[in-house]
Amino acid sequence: MHETERHRVILSAVQDRPVVTVVDLCGLTGASEATIRRDIASLHMQKKLRRVRGGAEAITPPQFVGLAGRPFAVNETLHSPEKRAIARAAVDLCEDGDPIIINGGTTTFQMVHPLASRRCQVFTNSFPIAEHLLKHSKNTIMLSGGAIYREQNIILSPFDNDVTRNFYARRMFMGAQGIGPLGLMEADPLLIQAEQKLIGQADELVVLVDSSKFEQRSSLVLCPLSRIDTVITDDGISDKAAAMLDAAEITLIVADAGVGQAEDEAAS
Repeated sequence: MHETERHRVILSAVQDRPVVTVVDLCGLTGASEATIRRDIASLHMQKKLRRVRGGAEAITPPQFVGLAGRPFAVNETLHSPEKRAIARAAVDLCEDGDPIIINGGTTTFQMVHPLASRRCQVFTNSFPIAEHLLKHSKNTIMLSGGAIYREQNIILSPFDNDVTRNFYARRMFMGAQGIGPLGLMEADPLLIQAEQKLIGQADELVVLVDSSKFEQRSSLVLCPLSRIDTVITDDGISDKAAAMLDAAEITLIVADAGVGQAEDEAAS
């Protein structure tokens, strides 16, 4: 990630929460601690943020606290060919008329393109997924209620009495920040709360993660491996990760990332 993009992510992060740590920013940008500390010092000198011990804070504290994790616009640029291939394999599991839940995320967003030729009943908490399917498909769309979190482009509600409880799905498709022996991991408690409600409304849970997610960890566990029915990933998955899924009796689908790469090249 270039310096300009790192600075944009850092400034966005400090506007989302009261204080953001160097470790948090390393996770968001993929940069080293030394690089992040230099970035913070530079932005501090420019009076764009305030350097504090172990991290940074906004000059003007945020009025509305956002979610932990990379912004949608940043995640969208990472592992694009793999995400396209994974999303196509996910839609191959869908049949016309199926009630499905698609959780917000940059990998699940790629499902909108192959879904354009289907007629499913789609419940989502993703504004961009809903908008694209409304414009470019015949699928029936239902949106969850709540506040829109701009950086992640998702709609979340902290309340139990929202429309989520009224939708049954054959399958739920979702991504995650990481996946490991303890299960699926996310970075924010509000995400965990909202996603657990959605998982409870589906018979099957299908997880869409590129192979890099098997190396990533978070402090928050969303659900154990035993709750996952299927994992769709790319051919970069390690033998160790595949064995972990097999031991948990999870169906593994490996998508050909070369197909997604070919699509990217054709579009460019």
